[in-house]
Amino acid sequence: MTYVLLACAILAEIAGTTLMKLSDGFSRLWPSLGTAVCYLAAFVLLARTLRHLEVGVAYAIWSGAGTALIAAIGVLFLGEGASPAKLLGIALVIAGVVVLNTGGAH
Repeated sequence: MTYVLLACAILAEIAGTTLMKLSDGFSRLWPSLGTAVCYLAAFVLLARTLRHLEVGVAYAIWSGAGTALIAAIGVLFLGEGASPAKLLGIALVIAGVVVLNTGGAH
């Protein structure tokens, strides 16, 4: 259940960040409100996750997975460039999350 909560926290953070981009600098009401709701949900879910995981591991997975996924969303759906350096960075973040999960998250 802990990893389900963490996955939901990651998804909420990704949704909030995507809505933040769509809010056009908080000048559009609904995406701006969605950003606030999603980030609130992300932090509540992350806080619940911290009851069962070490803070360093949970935060690294939350921020790392969120960073990699939001970068992928930017490239795939928001028209952002995909340079070799960006792709390598995403791969390294994913590798770091995998290492944390296999070596230190239990």
